[in-house]
Amino acid sequence: MNRSQYFNFIERELSLLATRISVRGGLNILDLNIHSENFYLHFFNLLFDWSLTNINSAEQNAAAVDLVDTINNIIIQVSATATKQKIESALNKKDIAHYSGYSFKFIAISKEAKALRTKVFANPYKMTFSPESDIYDIASILNIIVGLEIDKQKSIYDFLKRELKSEPDPEKIDSNLATIIKILAKENWNQELSGFERVPYDIEEKVIYNQLDNASIIIDDHKVHYNRIDKIYSDFDKQGMNKSISILNGIRSEYIKLIFDPKASSDQVFLLVIEHVIKKIRGSANYTPMADEELELSVQILVVDTFIRCKIFKNPSGTAHAHS
Repeated sequence: MNRSQYFNFIERELSLLATRISVRGGLNILDLNIHSENFYLHFFNLLFDWSLTNINSAEQNAAAVDLVDTINNIIIQVSATATKQKIESALNKKDIAHYSGYSFKFIAISKEAKALRTKVFANPYKMTFSPESDIYDIASILNIIVGLEIDKQKSIYDFLKRELKSEPDPEKIDSNLATIIKILAKENWNQELSGFERVPYDIEEKVIYNQLDNASIIIDDHKVHYNRIDKIYSDFDKQGMNKSISILNGIRSEYIKLIFDPKASSDQVFLLVIEHVIKKIRGSANYTPMADEELELSVQILVVDTFIRCKIFKNPSGTAHAHS
């Protein structure tokens, strides 16, 4: 059914964006937080037929307000922090008094905000604000979208594909992957080399077994590149360079460092492995800068390939390479 296809895609993309914002925020990488203001501006204009503009484009880092709709009298704060203190801080700012008669809304872009919708907030400037209906998070947004007419769902689906998806050039992928593999193979990963096996198993079963909900999007997108990576590794290995084993074990070593954090979910570990490998590449003396999106795509493909080759995360069959 098209409705199911549209909603599943929307849910995956919004959930992945929220997870990435949270993970990158923990690393103090805040570029997605900044871009999310404009993303949610256009997204909410489409979803609710509003006319929001970004006030920060005219007034850098406005204290209480990020987005404003002067036609429908709406002001919005967009935040990766979802706490009562964060909302009250905005409602208590003197600047907000300029928007008397406006409705205040809060968008939590990476955290669940369900508990906030039951709280009472100090509102000294008497802004129109109903926590139950004016605090949004991914779950509440999806709850709205699931009941929309199919044409509206399709328009949101198309918007997210344009905003959050790209179709890379296959030749560019090959070139970038070969470049990055050369860089990573020269790095000191501080680990012993060991061989690897190609163990037959169902990828979807492994995804479910490891509770990789949001990361499953990345895996689904990039598992098709397995043969592409295999050919590049094979070409290098025929030259006696042994790059495949070096990189697979190197990525595995990053994974092992991360799994000992009891607070990290499987999704967070998967995304952090990607971030750590990107950081290692950028810190390499052999690195020639490439576009951020190309670098991230290449590393995602390599990490998914490492996942498929059973070097990271548990194998549902319980093989030796499935780390517990």
